[in-house]
Amino acid sequence: MAEALTTNALALARSELILGGQKSGKSRRAESLAAAWLAQAPAHRAVLLATAEAHDDEMRARIARHQRERAERVPGLTTLEAPHDLPGAIAQAGGAETLRVVDCLTLWLTAQLMPVQASSEQKVPPAGYGRAQAAMLLKAIETCPGPIVLVGNEIGLGVIPLGREVRAFVDALGTLNQAVAAACERVTLMAAGLPLTLKERAP
Repeated sequence: MAEALTTNALALARSELILGGQKSGKSRRAESLAAAWLAQAPAHRAVLLATAEAHDDEMRARIARHQRERAERVPGLTTLEAPHDLPGAIAQAGGAETLRVVDCLTLWLTAQLMPVQASSEQKVPPAGYGRAQAAMLLKAIETCPGPIVLVGNEIGLGVIPLGREVRAFVDALGTLNQAVAAACERVTLMAAGLPLTLKERAP
């Protein structure tokens, strides 16, 4: 039974949420699913909807490294930057032949709730903006014409973080993860590079 739970074949669900900690293998699983999708038919496409933003030199170098490594592992996976309007990017990325890979929900939510102030003129989003965007995201998942894989962090397993804003973010991310999990056909938890299926809806 344990072996069956931890060895999840690379069969695509219409929608899958992949959760895990840092360096748990989340993105690698999503890339493997994209590679499997591309190999199924010549007409298949795969698009990575990237939510990370580079606000310093270290992050710019990290993003560039990820782009190079991803291009080597899955040459057919194209990238579309979607740090803010993720629901719109999901809707506009293609049709039924296109697999969308969202990497990752955690950074997207961070941009909604804790935006980096690029200038003095840039304002913090109004109260309720994050919840409204989350509702739009769930609608985009429901109406997505092709398969979709969403990657997110599970950060609620450690100690209680200090600071009101950080605690509020942890709560918001947990709420978002639960909502997306309910909307997806499959939910996978990654640990040490191994997948554990938490949910599998019968086709």
